[in-house]
Amino acid sequence: MFKPMMVVLCLSCPLLAQAEDPPRRPPPETAAEAWLRVQASNQQASPKPQRQSAKERELSLQRWLDSYKYPIPDAFRYQSMSTTGN
Repeated sequence: MFKPMMVVLCLSCPLLAQAEDPPRRPPPETAAEAWLRVQASNQQASPKPQRQSAKERELSLQRWLDSYKYPIPDAFRYQSMSTTGN
């Protein structure tokens, strides 16, 4: 009686090892992910189109053109921004 039960138990052990794990739930959505999803889906977009005035367009174009006045440095040098005057 003991021997047949032992055989059945030994034969069923590999079956238990092949059992599937329960499906994992995705982690909860963060606030940043929620905002990105809303932005990408265009859910909160205003029905009123936004337009620039001619002066706003001219100022933004001038800012863009002014950004080319300064050469790109070969290396970035970090400077501490302390208020102690160093």
